[in-house]
Amino acid sequence: MKVNVLFSPIVADELYFTGKTTVVIDVLRASSTIITALNNGAKEIVPVGTIEFAVKVSGGMFGGQTLLGGERNTKKIEGFALGNSPLEYEEKVVNGKSIVFYTTNGTKALTKAKFSENLFVCAFLNLSAVAQHLVSLNKNVEIICAGRNNFFSLEDTVCAGKLVSEIISLKPEVEINDSVAAALALNHKYGSDLPKMLRESDHGKLLIENGFEEDINYCSQLNIYNTIPYYVNGVLKLMKEVD
Repeated sequence: MKVNVLFSPIVADELYFTGKTTVVIDVLRASSTIITALNNGAKEIVPVGTIEFAVKVSGGMFGGQTLLGGERNTKKIEGFALGNSPLEYEEKVVNGKSIVFYTTNGTKALTKAKFSENLFVCAFLNLSAVAQHLVSLNKNVEIICAGRNNFFSLEDTVCAGKLVSEIISLKPEVEINDSVAAALALNHKYGSDLPKMLRESDHGKLLIENGFEEDINYCSQLNIYNTIPYYVNGVLKLMKEVD
């Protein structure tokens, strides 16, 4: 079992992921929001790569059971029902709904990896469940850090390092490369105090400036969910709980 970490989605094209087992990480905040929404009863999440496509897709889904969610530059998009704060995706709001979802970084990474054989969403919130499932699959893994505007982000890389550390604790013979070694080192340096790391990251500072400090606190929680969003037929659904 080999593991690779991509520090930005821009370093690979769509076809690179064909047939691969892939994990997308966007801690602040798309991954955390997707995990939360599905755990709070959302039927499915449709990740899209552009705002225009989000509006187009939502217009073709009938029955009043569709919500538009997402953000541009941290703020809710005009005309959308929801932004990208996981705290907005309460059970009373999302239960039974399909959510067409666009974000600046996370959904673009997901759509880029759409040709993967297995495609999962990870954050600190469900990290151990994802690690356990990847070990059970025993396949080579590509971990995509969604980053920020195609650049490196500390929080996604620390999460990737923590995920690999958990995998190694379960399967010590995992093969790693330079990118994984770097992610492991950053997790070792910054991963012991997740709230502090998130608050001091570039993206965390921006979210705090824009009034989303509670999102920082929420997204820093480790293993509060034992479930995994997975991508199938163009939508994200929730796998049943990992034992």
